[in-house]
Amino acid sequence: MDKKISVKERILDTASRLFYHQGFNSTGINQIIAEAGIAIGSLYKHYQSKNDLLFHYLEQQEIEYFTNLDDYLKEEKQPLQKLFKLIDYRIKVQEQANYAGCHFIKINAEIGRQDKKIEQFIISHKQKQRDYINKLIAEIGAVQNLPIEIDALENSIFLMIEGAVVTASINGNTNDLRAVKNIIKQLF
Repeated sequence: MDKKISVKERILDTASRLFYHQGFNSTGINQIIAEAGIAIGSLYKHYQSKNDLLFHYLEQQEIEYFTNLDDYLKEEKQPLQKLFKLIDYRIKVQEQANYAGCHFIKINAEIGRQDKKIEQFIISHKQKQRDYINKLIAEIGAVQNLPIEIDALENSIFLMIEGAVVTASINGNTNDLRAVKNIIKQLF
């Protein structure tokens, strides 16, 4: 039996879809209300403002990202292969989203530094991604020599992946993410 989705979840699901595919600034409260099939009072009962709804959207995306990434990597035991699978995961996400890019990069491009709470959350999310890569590199370094110092390697890999995600949304393909994987293979 299907679980009935709550009004709060329906609002967040609708806003998430709209924010990701048409942008935060292009999505109005009235569109969210209409597409979620709710009254305006229901929206403000659960979310104080459009920016509050945006914050909850980003929280949900972060939870989904790391939960799904951990699940995707859980069977892999070799650290270097985990790093390659992390890139495979980013490829999969972009292909499934029709190359729509990164939720966080897109919101940052729209909001910038206008909302300090959103800005700090995006910075924190990107740091968690860096930390994840750093942990994998430390695991690799425990079993083999690293080609360069760990922090420089983490920074380089993070920046290559982030840039490749941006170009996936520009070019409509994951060729650059695949190129990043090949560059890392050459390093090791």
